[in-house]
Amino acid sequence: MIARLRAVLGSRTLLALGVLVSILVPVLTLPRLSQVSVWPVVAGLLPWVVGKYLLCPLRWRALTDADLTRRWHLRAYAESELLGLLTPGHVGADLWRLKRLIGVGLGRGDAVLSVGTDRLVGALGLAAFVAFAGTALPVALILPVAGLSLAAVVAVLVLRRVRPDLLPSRPLPPWRALLHGLVLSAGYQLSIAALLLGAVAATGNTVSPLAVLGAFGASQIAGAVPGPNGASPRDGALVVALAAAGVPLTAAAAAVALKAAVAWLPALALGGTSLLAGRRSVAAPV
Repeated sequence: MIARLRAVLGSRTLLALGVLVSILVPVLTLPRLSQVSVWPVVAGLLPWVVGKYLLCPLRWRALTDADLTRRWHLRAYAESELLGLLTPGHVGADLWRLKRLIGVGLGRGDAVLSVGTDRLVGALGLAAFVAFAGTALPVALILPVAGLSLAAVVAVLVLRRVRPDLLPSRPLPPWRALLHGLVLSAGYQLSIAALLLGAVAATGNTVSPLAVLGAFGASQIAGAVPGPNGASPRDGALVVALAAAGVPLTAAAAAVALKAAVAWLPALALGGTSLLAGRRSVAAPV
């Protein structure tokens, strides 16, 4: 699987197709709107880049019991995001992070614990924000998170009896690290709201920040069904949720497509640059 992902990452054709899909949708939808401005989405993109490429890697590092630098986590996370955009359901991001952790000597069980705990804390942070946004959405969001947590506990109990060698050898993250991760996750959720508000404002519409957080949280439920970036069930659910919050349907579709398109810019700039630098260092003569 890792070899296939590496081949996908090195495929210029798939990279071009991914960028093309993300750009084509806003190109087709934005001209239908009477008022479009790029500056609001640029203003929303800046805090989102900080949230995605700084706060999220720091959260991952706080939940990982390994002697790895902040720079290592920043680079590995940026690389994983580029691969995530190229794979349905963003699954390539987690697999790449697992590969990078195992590559520096972490056990497979410890690597799974690191990435899995980071995902769980991120989901809990999102659930908390959606709970703050409204009362109808949290139940639909928290139940899958609770079910995933229960399944993880059951899986650990089964593995302890059947395959104890697959379990992490390092201790679980302490409560202080979990709290730190939740705080960083809260900052990331705010940056998501900023990007979505900017994308909606770019279409000439406005929406409540709490409604944006609720719409984003509701759309995550559809993330269980994989799809390409910008044209996945999650994106479609976000369009519907924004429309339910009062944004015209065409504007909601354009805003979601615009959000998906601009996500490629930092992914290519940061993740792509890190991957190229890593390949050159490996290829350089000793």
